This record gives sequence, C-alpha cells and structure tokens, in this order.
Amino acid sequence: MASDPSSRTLPWTDEAATASTSLSVLVGLVGSGIQASRTPRLHEREGAEQGLRYVYRLIDLETLGLDATALPEILTAAQRFGFAGLNVTHPCKQAVIPLLDELSPDAAALGAVNTIVLKDGRRVGHNTDWWGFAESFHRELPDVRIDRVVQFGAGGAGAAVAHALLSLGAGEITIVDTDEARSQDLAAALRDRFGDCRARAGTAVASALAAADGMVNTTPLGMTKYPGMVVPADFLRPDLWVADIVYFPLETELLHQARVRGCRTMSGGAMAVFQAVGAFRLFTGLEADAERMLRHFGEM
Repeated sequence: MASDPSSRTLPWTDEAATASTSLSVLVGLVGSGIQASRTPRLHEREGAEQGLRYVYRLIDLETLGLDATALPEILTAAQRFGFAGLNVTHPCKQAVIPLLDELSPDAAALGAVNTIVLKDGRRVGHNTDWWGFAESFHRELPDVRIDRVVQFGAGGAGAAVAHALLSLGAGEITIVDTDEARSQDLAAALRDRFGDCRARAGTAVASALAAADGMVNTTPLGMTKYPGMVVPADFLRPDLWVADIVYFPLETELLHQARVRGCRTMSGGAMAVFQAVGAFRLFTGLEADAERMLRHFGEM
C-alpha cells in the first residue's frame, strides 16, 4: 500500500512544481550518486523528437543528504507536483516496493522495480531492466555460449539480469553476492520460476568462473562512485565473455581488463537505452524510437 502523505518539503520540489505547470511530461530518477547518469538527456531528447515538452529531473539521494528511508516523502512530493512517473535505481529498487499500490507481473515476479507510473493517485511499479538487458545481450552477444554463467550481485538489478539470462536460455546461473542469504534467496526464486538446477548460490568464485562460459556484474562496483572490480583480473581468460550493467563509466575497469585479455565484452550502455525505451512508453503512452535513442546515447 502507498505511504501516508508527508508534510516535509524536499529541496527540489519548488523547481519541479514550476516545471509541472509548463511542461507536458515531468519525470525523474531516484538513486544515490547518479549525477553522471545519461538518462535525463536520453529521455528529454527523445521527447523533443516526438514533439513533447518533456523534462527529466535527477533526485540524487547523495546530493540531497538523504537515503532510501526518504522514499515515502519523495513519492508523495512527486505525486503532489505532477510527476508522470519515476525511475528508481540503486539503492531503491527493492526498498520502494512496500510504498506502491500495485506491481506489474514482471515487477512482482522479480521483486524489483525500476519504473513507477504515477497516475490517478496511484503508484504502479514496473520492471523494464530485464527486457533492457535481454535486448542488449541479443544484439551484442548473440552467439556466445550460455550454458554456465556466473553473476555477481543479487539485488534488484541482479534479479532482473538473472531473469533475462534464464529467459534467453542460460543453462545454469551461479549467483555470487556479499550477502550470501540474499544470493540464496534469489537462486531459490529463480528455481521456482525456471526449474530445479537452473540457479544456485555460490561462494567458490575461482572454480565457478573456471567452468563458466561468461560472467556478468550487476553490482554498483565499477561505477565512478564505486571504483574497482568484482573479481581479480587474473580470473579472466580469453574464452570468457564479460558483461557489466554499469554504464558510467561506459568502460569499467572490469571491461577494460577483460578486453585487453581478449574477452568478448558488453557494457551497460545498450541496457540503459532499452530500459529507457520501456520506461518512456510507460510514462508517455508513446513508442520510443529505439534506434534513434541508441544513436543519441552514442553521441553522448
């Protein structure tokens, strides 16, 4: 159920209130450390191409000195000031769920939300991440083996990516997370949907990667704010494909080290575009031009 309205005023609401009276579509992104995000420009340019007055605001918890506990007041303020919807990213994709009135079937199955539509006083959560990853993978790594995949991260993004990989036909996914209970929970949920032996939690990273066809990072590690790699570079080998959902920077240290070792790689760029295509549709009711948005992203 949705939370009770909050009487607190957020620093960004005055500007948003002004915008909502003069623009046709007002949306935003809620997350922490998101100043480098390309999502606002991607949405706004596609909106302009379609003749919309479209504005996209960053609601950066880090910049505002807030954390995920501020989500109730953020959602209330967004509704009051005429937002058509919100995208949510780390660390909000799961924390926001109890504050929503309804979940789409995908969001309910994944237990993670990246897009919230605000309409008629209701908050409806959706997940376009999994489709975004699947489209990206289909385009960039269409011919790789996916019999065995090691995935790092069992959070909201991890749930979406694992769902996408198994939907694409991955044989078995090993989930690795610093919170072992969370990886076990995600693996169990995946087995419930896709069948026994399709997913398991793992801690022996070296041996799991040695037997794997590919690996994907779904953690924030590698972002500008969180530099580093989920595995030592020595674990990478030329016949291992490596994907990363981080896209700022576009080439993370993981992808750089994989590329110089001869691995096929996939950045988070196309996933960011395709999840935005889905979110644009939900916010506006219009179909975004995916090829045009890919070009726009490349130009950035």
